[in-house]
Amino acid sequence: MNQRIAFEQVNQYADDEIDLHQLFATLWAGKWLVMAFTILFAAGGVAFALMKPDIYQASVLVAPANEEGGVKGLSGQLGGLASLAGINLGGGGSNQTVIAKEVLQSRAFLTDFIRRHQLAVPLKAVEGWNKENQQWLYNREVYNPVTKEWLKDDEGESFAPTDWDLVKAFKENHLSVSENKDTGMLTISIKNLSPVAAKEWARLLVADINEHMRKEDVGTSEARIAYLESKLEETSIAGMQQVFYQLIESETRTVMLANAQPEYVFKTLDPAVAPQEKSEPKRTLIVVLAVMLGGMLGVFVVFLRAFLKSDQIEPKS
Repeated sequence: MNQRIAFEQVNQYADDEIDLHQLFATLWAGKWLVMAFTILFAAGGVAFALMKPDIYQASVLVAPANEEGGVKGLSGQLGGLASLAGINLGGGGSNQTVIAKEVLQSRAFLTDFIRRHQLAVPLKAVEGWNKENQQWLYNREVYNPVTKEWLKDDEGESFAPTDWDLVKAFKENHLSVSENKDTGMLTISIKNLSPVAAKEWARLLVADINEHMRKEDVGTSEARIAYLESKLEETSIAGMQQVFYQLIESETRTVMLANAQPEYVFKTLDPAVAPQEKSEPKRTLIVVLAVMLGGMLGVFVVFLRAFLKSDQIEPKS
């Protein structure tokens, strides 16, 4: 019994060796087909890589600019009354940073940012950047740079993008925000066909989010001051008047500090600079992947063809 099992194993190994020999023989017979697929895909990969325009990335490193002022000492004795007035006397610097990060990527903020700085044309109507003249290369099938007008398609509809299109293009193709969980630092990166535009957009984003959050907090504090002053006029109790005066002083301090601090939420540690080297595309990687894909497809076709031939010549029982 053991001799028969050993004999079967030897036969199985012999069959495996024959199969392996046939495998290499099949590959060798179809080597020209594999080479043809590899060369074809390599040429396509090179052409695709060369057609892709250079993309540059500019990044700015920012840190939370937390300013708690002098209101921390009032939080214990005035916390209850402050909460009734909608006032937070605690140190909310970290929470404000989280809010600012989300606002930075919100549709409302980005729509206003794009419209304010007139970025619709660079986002949707350019196809390259002239390094020598430092000018955009426009897609003249959708936009006329002479008349500064969006063209229309065959059905008469304008190519002018909607706010939805602009925000989608900006978030998917240009903006990226990453946070270092250990230090709390944020890196705001902008990708663009133009290194100059990449740097400028990154700088404008930081400046605009700081201004946006500053105006929001100033407006909120001024509304609270108006509310507290109205309540102050309604009470004649000296103790309550003293409390209201302290709360008004706290909100007034907030307004003063906000107006005196340009980098209100994010403090720039490493400003953006115009990059001198492209970040995309990775042309070598594209070509290597194309060669690998062509080779694998060629091998698959060789084996498929051999299988079909063997199936056709196999006698039917």
